[in-house]
Amino acid sequence: MAGETTITIVGNLVDEPELRFTPAGVAVAKFRIASTPRVFNKTTNQWEDGESLFLTCSVWRQAAENAAESLTKGTRVIVQGRLKQRSYEDREQVKRTVYEIDVDEVGPSLLRASATVTKNPAGGGQQGGQPPADTWGGARPAQQQAPAAGGWGGGHQQPAPAAAQQAPGYSDEPPF
Repeated sequence: MAGETTITIVGNLVDEPELRFTPAGVAVAKFRIASTPRVFNKTTNQWEDGESLFLTCSVWRQAAENAAESLTKGTRVIVQGRLKQRSYEDREQVKRTVYEIDVDEVGPSLLRASATVTKNPAGGGQQGGQPPADTWGGARPAQQQAPAAGGWGGGHQQPAPAAAQQAPGYSDEPPF
């Protein structure tokens, strides 16, 4: 969004992601990450840790459920989102300021780990369970919502029903 400060940060989860749901049923996961710079000390000829930056992150909807299911304490992650500043008074009436990230994207860092990606069915996490409008200009037919296991990237896909093949703007080709 215009005027917001976007940030990408790499760090380690310092606690387990905590998944909760709003009264309206929207999933939100919170977790904290620590990003610690490494600097080379030419005097000692060794790498040293700098001062850690701790940030609280909030991720919403299907991404929240995926993060809570996939990430654990200690996991090295890459987080991209909007940096927010919030001020409040604590119990002793002292003004405090915290910085948080409203997460747009989160995933494990593959620098020193490997991961297996499992795609969720199309329409997962959409409010009301409605499939999203497709890239080619129309709502997906109900029979076309969930491709066979693996989506475009794997497995055998069943052909779309004849009615879906006739739908205006429909294409079997991926949008990239």
